[in-house]
Amino acid sequence: MTRRSYQMRQRANAQDATRERIVRATMLLHDEQGVAATSFADIAKSAGVGAATVHRHFPNLGALVSACGAHVWEEMKPPVPGQAIALFEGLTTRQERLERLVEELDRFYRRGALRLERASADRPHIAELDGFLRAVEAGVADLIREAFALESLPEPALQLVQALTDFPVWLSMQRVEIAETARKHLLVHLLGSAVEAARQIDPA
Repeated sequence: MTRRSYQMRQRANAQDATRERIVRATMLLHDEQGVAATSFADIAKSAGVGAATVHRHFPNLGALVSACGAHVWEEMKPPVPGQAIALFEGLTTRQERLERLVEELDRFYRRGALRLERASADRPHIAELDGFLRAVEAGVADLIREAFALESLPEPALQLVQALTDFPVWLSMQRVEIAETARKHLLVHLLGSAVEAARQIDPA
């Protein structure tokens, strides 16, 4: 490697390190005060760089949110379409599959609760947050469809299950003062009852 190549590699590594520092600082600020409320000046101060440096790496809010979103996705590990089949392998009854569904969603929502809450609050104002949450919702929907893959459910029934397992509903249920196992059991029972009720609904 020539001296010039070595210097260029060092410069590139330094730029990558700066970019990562900006992203990490941004994620912490988003956790603390929300996405829309965080300014580039706040980020520059937290990352220990100039505002111009932040803009050089991320020319607009969308680019910065997308970069943070990639990190958040890896940390949250949301359900991904096409990966749900393995989660229900060997489970042959609705009860078993509903219990697995509730357990998997509970684990995911616990991992991502703060970020999901922050993203949901600013979703109407930032297109990249809306795209992130749409991807999350697609994974949840696939998980739900796989949970009922052994049955022939009408679309309204599946939509009802998705509504009842949405993150805001999960968040509200955390305020119910009962034991965690009882809360999960209640949701399993609720989903089973809702599906049976939805079967009786005339789609017209």
